[in-house]
Amino acid sequence: MKLEANPGNLTSSKKVKDNKSIEDRFVYKDDDQIDKAFDWTQFTRLFGYMKPYARQMLPLVSVMMILGTITKLTVPFLTSLAIDRAIAPKDGNTSLPLLYILTGCVILLYLVQWIAGIYRIKYTNVIGQRVIYDLRGDLFKHIQKLSFNFFDKRPAGSVLVRVTNDINSLQDLFTNGVVNLMIDCVQLAGIMIILLLINWKLGLAVMVTVPIMFLISTKLRQTIRIAWQDVRLKNSRINSHLNESIQGIRVTQAYTQEQENMNYFDVMNADSRKAWNKASAMNQGFGPIIEITGGFGTLILFWLGAHLIQSGELTIGALVAFSTYVSNFWDPINRLGQMYNQLLVAMASSERIFEYLDEEPMVQDKPDAKPLPTIRGDIQLKKVIFEYEPGRAALKGIDLDVLAGQSIALVGHTGSGKSTIINLIGRFYDITSGQITIDGRDIRDVTLQSLREQIGIVLQDTFIFSGTIRDNIRFGRLNASDEEVEAAAKSVDAHEFIMKLPRGYETEVEERGSALSMGQRQLLSFARALLANPRILILDEATASIDTETEVKIQDALKILLRGRTSFIVAHRLSTIRHADKIVVLDHGEIKEEGTHHELTSRDGVYNGLIEAQFRFL
Repeated sequence: MKLEANPGNLTSSKKVKDNKSIEDRFVYKDDDQIDKAFDWTQFTRLFGYMKPYARQMLPLVSVMMILGTITKLTVPFLTSLAIDRAIAPKDGNTSLPLLYILTGCVILLYLVQWIAGIYRIKYTNVIGQRVIYDLRGDLFKHIQKLSFNFFDKRPAGSVLVRVTNDINSLQDLFTNGVVNLMIDCVQLAGIMIILLLINWKLGLAVMVTVPIMFLISTKLRQTIRIAWQDVRLKNSRINSHLNESIQGIRVTQAYTQEQENMNYFDVMNADSRKAWNKASAMNQGFGPIIEITGGFGTLILFWLGAHLIQSGELTIGALVAFSTYVSNFWDPINRLGQMYNQLLVAMASSERIFEYLDEEPMVQDKPDAKPLPTIRGDIQLKKVIFEYEPGRAALKGIDLDVLAGQSIALVGHTGSGKSTIINLIGRFYDITSGQITIDGRDIRDVTLQSLREQIGIVLQDTFIFSGTIRDNIRFGRLNASDEEVEAAAKSVDAHEFIMKLPRGYETEVEERGSALSMGQRQLLSFARALLANPRILILDEATASIDTETEVKIQDALKILLRGRTSFIVAHRLSTIRHADKIVVLDHGEIKEEGTHHELTSRDGVYNGLIEAQFRFL
């Protein structure tokens, strides 16, 4: 997440002289608050993930659920029989044998209820975890397919929250919530029928309070849903800033901005706490509503029940059973209120999850796209215009012809369009207008996978994954043998430093290869690219972070790497591209000059100016 200070507030907070709070001084840029009405279509879509497993396990879960409910509803009935026929019958003759039998039946019913509950919980947990597994898998797979522009607009922490926290918040709903909802509905229906059968007058009198309770509770629903959305948003901000802080800890400490960073975090942490307290307080509002309503129901029960007993319409045992059923009646209503709150929390998370799942990649295969066959490497850019945002052209009508096997150097000031060109060749973005062809085929007419399989990219900030050195090199071609991995490393002079590591090629490296030097990480990326054996190779400032001694070592390796391949070399260090077949000089999205190093230095043009500028700082 980005936190932008208002003008004049970039100093440490302890130096700020005005009375503005930190909350007033900083502006958050993050996901927009999702504010929609309860969407039953989305609700159905979410529970659609249960269908494949419901068919397998729902019959067994339903049997256990019904069995547990029946046993629970039978116990008060047996209690009334024990009172009216065994303990205090009308004729005054108590019956201990009948009492023992009824007591044994109650114990047996509780045992059945316990066993049914064990199996119900077991199978609902299995269903719930499988649903979460599928949902998380679908979200991750979809994110993998999204285009660069999606990640350009969102901090990594915000994306992380969707895959972890938002998915995890649905676990209770799928493992317990759905089945408990069914149990409570069945139990409520059963209790209402039994109450009316015992005494319809008393039953209707007690249930008259239910509509009042629902009328009050519905007023809170919209507010509660928005409150839980706000909680998810605040948590997303914390995770985004946490990710950014960890990634940038070296810069933070180098500029001694730890206190300012802590102030940022304190603001978001306080916001999260306040949002949680607010949503939680609204949640708890359901409990008192149920209790107060239940209290009125109990008053009605005993007031009218006493009159019915005096008139002979109701027995003492029936009143005790009625009281137990009423108590059991309010419990599921209370749980339904909590369930609705849980559902609101889940809907807030599902809205954020489906927002990502509904995001369409801006770059994707056409319906009739065909695989790109093995290419020679002839590339043409014809009147290519590209805009990252409407009205802001990064490339302005680029025309460029590249023959197979040629090495093309792209040079120019920062923002001139060098990296944009290589991103368009790999079709990480789609051009606004014009055409890019490889061997005469428009790259928009071929599948992305077949295109990118024949393109290798080495970046300035190469990424090293957690795992072994061997695995990181093999990432270029997963089916490569150990011998091929080592041969690629030897070709770029990486073998020597690898063998000096504690376990050689089996040495474990942490995320981003923090234990390796910049030069060593770059050598691994060269080995990875060589192993992939691409027809088109792109080096985006690939030697910028390598010291002069290491650069000299890999010059011969680069010649091997570039041989027979069409290559694009983006470089600020002009000494590294003097042997390129063609140098393309860019300025503000336009090609200003083309030619070899010798041809361009013989002119008094932009390229000569760049060289002179570099020499002035040597």
